[in-house]
Amino acid sequence: MRTTDLSELAAFDAVARHRSFRRAGEERGVTASAISHAVTNLETRVGIRLLNRTTRSVSLTDAGAMLLSRLSPAFDDIGSAMDGLNQFRDTPFGKVRINAPISIASFVLGPAVGQLASAYPHLQLEIIATDRLVDIVEEGFDAGVRLGESLRDGMTAMRIKPRLRFALVGSPAYFAQNPAPHDPSDLKAHVCFQNLYPSGVRYPWTFARDGRDIEFQPEGPFGSDDHDLLTAAALAGAGLAYVWEHRAEDHVRAGRLVRCLEPWCPFEDWLYLYYPTRKYLSAGLRAVIETLRA
Repeated sequence: MRTTDLSELAAFDAVARHRSFRRAGEERGVTASAISHAVTNLETRVGIRLLNRTTRSVSLTDAGAMLLSRLSPAFDDIGSAMDGLNQFRDTPFGKVRINAPISIASFVLGPAVGQLASAYPHLQLEIIATDRLVDIVEEGFDAGVRLGESLRDGMTAMRIKPRLRFALVGSPAYFAQNPAPHDPSDLKAHVCFQNLYPSGVRYPWTFARDGRDIEFQPEGPFGSDDHDLLTAAALAGAGLAYVWEHRAEDHVRAGRLVRCLEPWCPFEDWLYLYYPTRKYLSAGLRAVIETLRA
């Protein structure tokens, strides 16, 4: 097989998996037009349409679906063979792309980045942080991070460190005017900011102690899905914020924020690194897994 044939097949494989010329181009490191040109050349050479294209979508023809079903195992074997070369290197080599929520990416992955960069200088780690729910296969990621959520079939999930915990905080100026709550029921008398999912849907503050589980739905004048903004509003003395513990800890330590109801704030469910279940993992992804493993 000519090199151009393999390159065109790889371009088709990327488009078929992503259902997008743009995302295929990003994965392959070329422009979308170059990917389109390669696939068109392939279709011209075999004399069969492999993809249905519209201005908004890309789908497989029956012939394209058959070709993809045969190509995928072959490209897995090629990837496995190339990755096998890592045994002849001192350290893993190549790119690993990870998706993680903005609200926790720096806290969870920040320490790991330094460890991996130091231990594996030939490993190229790309972390894309977004609170949008991402299909890691469709968007070309090797792995993603989620908080104790169910995953679709075909995914392997592994607990990673550290565990997260919420903190309820307010400024000294706020508490100079309002008594600190000692029980979640006291929150009804306070200005409490609303926590939002990226979709805009509110979610309640949750507390647990001595077998009691309590949910409280704030109705304060401000809400956000950004914990830094919630923390800033608390620093301004406008009310109480319920944020990830690590977002507030420096301010608590410096006395700019006061933590309350701490015994009522349990650790959240475990964080998970998840990735497609397949017969091989690249040496780079294995290095990431071992660094993050809880």
